[in-house]
Amino acid sequence: METTPDKQDLERLEAVAGNGLLDRRAFLRSGTAVAGAMMGYTFVRSAAAERLAEEPWSLAPGGISRPYEQRSHFEEKIVRTLSNPNGEPRTSHARTPHHLVNGTITPNGLHFTIVHSGTPDIDPDKHRLVIHGLVKRPLVFTLDSLSRYPMVSRFSFVECGGNSAPMFSKEPIQASVQALHGLASCAEWTGVKLSTLLDETGIDAKAKWIVAEGADSLALSRSFPVKKALDDAMIALYQNGERLMPGNGYPMRLLLPGYEGNMNVKFLRRLKLVEQPAMSYYETRTYSQILPNGKAFRFYFLQEVKSFITHPSPGLALRGPGFYEISGIAYSGNGRISKVTVSADGGKSWGEAALQAPLLPKAFTRFRMPWRWDGGPAVLQSRAWDEAGNVQPTRAQFVAERGETKEVPRVLGFPNQHYNSLTSWAVDAKGEVKHVYA
Repeated sequence: METTPDKQDLERLEAVAGNGLLDRRAFLRSGTAVAGAMMGYTFVRSAAAERLAEEPWSLAPGGISRPYEQRSHFEEKIVRTLSNPNGEPRTSHARTPHHLVNGTITPNGLHFTIVHSGTPDIDPDKHRLVIHGLVKRPLVFTLDSLSRYPMVSRFSFVECGGNSAPMFSKEPIQASVQALHGLASCAEWTGVKLSTLLDETGIDAKAKWIVAEGADSLALSRSFPVKKALDDAMIALYQNGERLMPGNGYPMRLLLPGYEGNMNVKFLRRLKLVEQPAMSYYETRTYSQILPNGKAFRFYFLQEVKSFITHPSPGLALRGPGFYEISGIAYSGNGRISKVTVSADGGKSWGEAALQAPLLPKAFTRFRMPWRWDGGPAVLQSRAWDEAGNVQPTRAQFVAERGETKEVPRVLGFPNQHYNSLTSWAVDAKGEVKHVYA
C-alpha cells in the first residue's frame, strides 16, 4: 500500500516570497514526508518493495567495457547545437545545452566552441609557442618543455562576449536557454601560469600589452594587458583532466579567467610583448560596440556578474502543479558569487536561493530554490551579486546604458556584446515555458 505526505507536513514549508517560493532550507529541515512530496517518490510497504520487476537488462550479461567510456545511448540527444553544421568557410558556433545538464562543470564534449576558420589538425610534436617582443630573452617552448614546468589547476568559466546577444532585441526571442546563453561553459583547466614563463623571458619595462596569436588559418589575435598576464593568466594544456579538446584550442590555449572568451586565444603559438594594444581586426571591428551615447565600448574585458535559470526553462514543461526546484547558474569575472535571489512573480518579490558549494572565483556557481507551483501563471527570474558588490542589472537599467536593436541581432558584431541583464521565463497554466521581458 502506498502512502503520501499528509497536509500538515506540506503546510510546514515556509513561503519566503510571492507565488510559491519556499525557504531555501526547506529540503533540510522538513520531514521525509515533505521530501517525498517535493522529490516525487511515494512510500510503499516492505513486501511491495521486494517485488521489483525483472527487466531484460537484469536477466543477461551486459556490454563489454570500452577503452574510452561512452555515455548511455539514452543520452545521445543531449548535444550542442551547431550554427554551421555543414562546415562552410565561415564562423561556427557550438552551444552548450545548459537546460539538459546540471552541476557546475561542463563536460568536454558539450563545452561551447567558436571557430572562425575551422578547427586545425595540429601535430602537438611540431607545435611551438614563442614569447618575444619587449622581453630580455625571447624563448620558444614545445609541448614537452611546457609540461616540465610546475602545473596549476583552476576552475574557470569561459564566455563569448556575444553570448546572450539575441536579448538585445526589442522583443523577446522565443528560444531555449541553449540558444540564448549557450556560449558559456565552465571547466577545470590545468597548465602553466603565464607569469612563470615571463619570469624566464624577463619583461622590458616598456611592455604594457601582449598580443596573443593562434595557429589557425586566420592567425586570430587579441591584445591583453601585461598586468593580467602577471595575475592569473595560464597556458592551459588540460581540460577537465584530459588534453584540450581540438575545438577548445588543442594542444594549448591562453586562459584569461573572467575575460571575454575571444581573448582566451586558442591554438596558441605566439605571445608578443608590446607597448600598445595591437588594434587587431576582432578587437576593433567586433568587440568595440557603439553605446547609446555614441562612444565605443573599447577595451572592456570583464564578463560582468550574470545568472540565468536553467530548470525550468523553454522546452522543459512542468507536469502539473506541485513542488519543483528552480535551478540555474551564476558567475562573474570579478570573483565569487555572493548571493542569488529568485522571483516567481516577475520581480515583485524575491527569495534568496541556496548556493551549491564550492563557491569559486570566476567559475560557475549553481543556485537552487524550492518552489510550490499552484498551476497559475508565473514569471521566473534570477538576480546575482558578486563579492565585489556588483549586481546584475534589470533590463531597463541595461538598455539605458547599452542600448538595444530593432532587428534580431547577429551573434557577433555591432552592437551585441556583454549582455548580462535578467532572463525571464513565463510559465502558463499548461506548464509551458517561454521567454518574456519583465
